[in-house]
Amino acid sequence: MQGELVRLGHPIAASTVWQILHAAGIDPVPRRTDPTRKQFLAAQAHGIIAVDFAHVDTLLLRRLYALIVIEHGTRGVHLAGVTAHPDGAWATQAARKLLMDLGQRAASVKFLIRDRAGQFTGTFDAVFAAEGVRILVNPPQAARANAICDHRHLAPGVLDRLLIVNERHLCQGLTEYLRHCNAARPHRALGQLSPA
Repeated sequence: MQGELVRLGHPIAASTVWQILHAAGIDPVPRRTDPTRKQFLAAQAHGIIAVDFAHVDTLLLRRLYALIVIEHGTRGVHLAGVTAHPDGAWATQAARKLLMDLGQRAASVKFLIRDRAGQFTGTFDAVFAAEGVRILVNPPQAARANAICDHRHLAPGVLDRLLIVNERHLCQGLTEYLRHCNAARPHRALGQLSPA
């Protein structure tokens, strides 16, 4: 309330607002009992995967896109595919390939976090829904809602140190780097252990 009053041009302290409400017999709003997004993610981490596209500009000035998938619980990173032309059909096929690559672990996935990119079509969501996975779409313009699966964490490791020539080169570079990430790179969230 105090912030809204200040925005309307009435400079007033928060303690004054509290005194007025207290004198009128209006108690504070009760605390929310639902878990916050952060609490939800921590409790459900082993059943959550997140997907996002990373884009890379090649040495020959072509833009390539890599579909990156991260398992929240283990921080394991997967490359679902690389393409110059990501569309709904390509993303759907990459989703099918990802579920096959996960194998038995796919049964433990309960939630998929994704942004509102146009490549994530209804058929993309249907691939996961058929496996019983619930899709959680980030709010509009909320990049931090999917911060664990952000392509910027790849940049210091591979994309800033390698001049990419083509799709094959990007796929090889990312595969090698993700192998390192999953087998040797320590994570604070895992007590300085690697995902493997």
